Amino acid sequence: MKRKDDPLVAGALWIDKPAGMTSHDVVGKVRRALGIRRVGHAGTLDPMATGVLVIGVGPTTRLLGIVGGHDKEYAATIRLGSSTSTDDRTGEVLREADVAAVAGVSTPAITDAVGGFLGTIAQRPSSVSAVKIDGKRAYDRVRSGEDVDLPERTVTVSAFDVLEVRRFDDHIDIDVRVECSAGTYIRALARDLGDVLGIGGHLTQLRRTRSGGVSVDDCLDVAELEERGRSAVMTPATFARRELPVIDIDEEAVGRARHGSPLTVDASDTDVAALIGPGEDLVAAVSVTGGAVTYSAVFPPMVDPGAGESGAGR
Repeated sequence: MKRKDDPLVAGALWIDKPAGMTSHDVVGKVRRALGIRRVGHAGTLDPMATGVLVIGVGPTTRLLGIVGGHDKEYAATIRLGSSTSTDDRTGEVLREADVAAVAGVSTPAITDAVGGFLGTIAQRPSSVSAVKIDGKRAYDRVRSGEDVDLPERTVTVSAFDVLEVRRFDDHIDIDVRVECSAGTYIRALARDLGDVLGIGGHLTQLRRTRSGGVSVDDCLDVAELEERGRSAVMTPATFARRELPVIDIDEEAVGRARHGSPLTVDASDTDVAALIGPGEDLVAAVSVTGGAVTYSAVFPPMVDPGAGESGAGR
């Protein structure tokens, strides 16, 4: 019979996802390293991509939908001169521009085109994205032979900086830095930039360097996770303090919150905050209006998966 998880064991990790693994592959690695089944992630990264992947353990997984909505930062390489079926280097080449057309695209033209993607824009996700259509991922529908044309969505690109332009006979590679809202597809930016310039484009490298306030420098690699096991997991309160606004409450308020009772706090209005009690006890995720609390999630008293060890991300 399979051993059940201890329902009081909870925490979180920030993993630097390696290339060649899916986000779900990383979740599997975490489950095996910790001996805990209830593990989830926020903000899917394609197998080609690397960088910040937020992992929740036990009841802390209930925060993933909240922190997954944070803004992101990426370092990427876009190849101009060809389009692919996946809008990245893993797909089939659909169209290649002729050498003269590639040579005719100047660096100022690239910079001007990039500037057109700043701000709030309508973006059509790649047909092989993880967007769900009637409960099924778009990429699964494509693999089963369906034609998928996803509707546009509104996203915000707050920075799109061209760092370097490298020219070759049949293509141009540009290194970029992008800051954007959750749900923005960097592959789609590469595709659409190529379309604007008239020579096609796709993504060849992608690294998520930040999610919310968490940098890739804060992350563990998979080998370190496997070596450290449960001692690598940060406590729920540590995770909440880095990821969310925090309201510290006293023991009486902890009791009221754990029962879902009406609670008033001395805090500004906010759509989301974490209530933390004495002893760094993550109690609830809430919104606040006029001092009155509305509960999004209430957590049981939790213990560190490190079983008394330090339990820090890095």
